[in-house]
Amino acid sequence: MALDAIATDQTLSRHAMKAELLDAETELKLAYAWRDQRDERALHRLITAYMRLAISMASKFRRYGAPMNDLIQEASLGLMKAADKFDPDRGVRFSTYAVWWIKASIQDYVMRNWSMVRTGSTSSQKSLFFNLRRVQARLEREAEARGEMLDSHQLRHMIATEVGVPLQDVEMMEGRLSGSDFSLNATQSSDEDGREWIDTLEDEGSQSSHQVELEHDAAHLRDYLGVAMEALNERERFIIRERKLREDTRTLESLGQELGLSKERVRQLEAAAFTKMRRTLESRNVVLADFL
Repeated sequence: MALDAIATDQTLSRHAMKAELLDAETELKLAYAWRDQRDERALHRLITAYMRLAISMASKFRRYGAPMNDLIQEASLGLMKAADKFDPDRGVRFSTYAVWWIKASIQDYVMRNWSMVRTGSTSSQKSLFFNLRRVQARLEREAEARGEMLDSHQLRHMIATEVGVPLQDVEMMEGRLSGSDFSLNATQSSDEDGREWIDTLEDEGSQSSHQVELEHDAAHLRDYLGVAMEALNERERFIIRERKLREDTRTLESLGQELGLSKERVRQLEAAAFTKMRRTLESRNVVLADFL
């Protein structure tokens, strides 16, 4: 599979290198044809001519661990966005304009896929992600040349000033870049039995024994309820079902309207039904409040 990816990368690069080189006049004509007439052939020539630029920029981001084929695809998307938004009236070469869109598209992809944890989304966080290590290394070299030794606190302050971002963003990004994602199915090296990390996580769900007990009790309560309901007449059973056994229980007033009774009369019938049910259940030592 890796060999197939390499072959694909090389094929794309070869095709890009064979593409025509556009002079400024031709580039301008193609840009106008796409903007004003939505000429897809003009767009295709423009995109194809600058794919070498997209591939070249994509290759600079390989050190972040993303597959080259994916980087090229993101660079291509950036190139197409640039072509769609390019205004030839501004007097700027398309290649100059496209560089920004290609780079932005690749950077967004790298940051999205760097970690399962979101690495950053603001402009300052993006700037830190791609520049922190480089700026840090330069500041350390310069301090060493002056015979100085910077502690971590001083270094963070200097990086924040150099990049123009808040200190807290520097501290946050350092923490995120210092670690990497690990699979919970990875084996703990110190465990001779080969236990996985996921086995150390606490199970927040119900324990199986507790769950069985709950289901057992619920089954008994359903049986007891059925026996208690048999002691009621049809109207009393209807009132109990509507008042206590439905998800959206009904009011005394609504039941009274349906049965042609006053709200107070429905309340009395409900109380009488509870009394009958309680007497039935007392012989089984079951408390009515357990399920009503």
